[in-house]
Amino acid sequence: MLIETSIPFRYIFRKIKLDLIRVLIFSITFHIILIFFSSYLPQIPFQLPTVLGTSISLLLAFNVNQAYDRWWEARKVWGAIVNDSRSLIIQLKGFINNEHDLQGNSASILQRMAHRQIAWCYCLGQSLRGNNPITADVENNLSPENVDFIRTQNNKPFALLMLQMDDLKELYETEAINSFQQVQINSTITRLCDSMGKVERINSTVFPVTYRIFIHFFIYLFLIILSLALVETVGWFEIPILTLIASTFFLIEKTAKHMQDPFKNKPTDTAVTAIARTIEINIKQILHRPNVPEPLAPEGFYLM
Repeated sequence: MLIETSIPFRYIFRKIKLDLIRVLIFSITFHIILIFFSSYLPQIPFQLPTVLGTSISLLLAFNVNQAYDRWWEARKVWGAIVNDSRSLIIQLKGFINNEHDLQGNSASILQRMAHRQIAWCYCLGQSLRGNNPITADVENNLSPENVDFIRTQNNKPFALLMLQMDDLKELYETEAINSFQQVQINSTITRLCDSMGKVERINSTVFPVTYRIFIHFFIYLFLIILSLALVETVGWFEIPILTLIASTFFLIEKTAKHMQDPFKNKPTDTAVTAIARTIEINIKQILHRPNVPEPLAPEGFYLM
């Protein structure tokens, strides 16, 4: 997630450099053609690129709006994950009868479920990004048995929720919680599963590729017609003017393209790792743990 307005110029230029090179090539080509074949070139009225440019601007505005809706929905779902993760541990801490220390472990059921919830947040974020879901943050918060179990599962975040439900069942069967408390905690875990399904839907639903291709084609068509209209009026000044106009259109197009995929491990994506770290901090503070980590530091101009 971008966190600063002073984004490095090299980052911006890298996104559109190939398109700008193509614009420069056909712009210079039109000047050469004008020198040798000026009498054969048709007169391009400025009304034509004006109308076409207005139409493309409307299409780009719609594209950016739809892309931002996807990005914002992803951020809202992760906000719900933050709230439900906190609620889950607060409920467990308030409901569990401390006299019940299950299985004789030194770590209580509260500790196990709390650390498993931390692991779930990290695991879900990396899974959405297409990375290895079992990272060091995941392994450090799980028992070796839990790690071995989720390695055998295709959907590893869902496997962690299944383990949470197993512990909830054990809490109820040993009367560490009553039926009302069991329903409340079950509802929270269900909401977490629902949020997981929402972000998986966003991640697996491809934004219409043909729509993006058509917009890209129309931008080039507009720039070619504009270049033909300018080359006969402003001469060589057409090159910097056209490059500046092209940069504006291509930057807006790239902005929409990146926001369409909020979990593609790019500076513009949802900061799932930083959110997971926030959840870890909150949960460990609820447990009064001494080893509370620091918030995730930004990597230059963005937060992962």
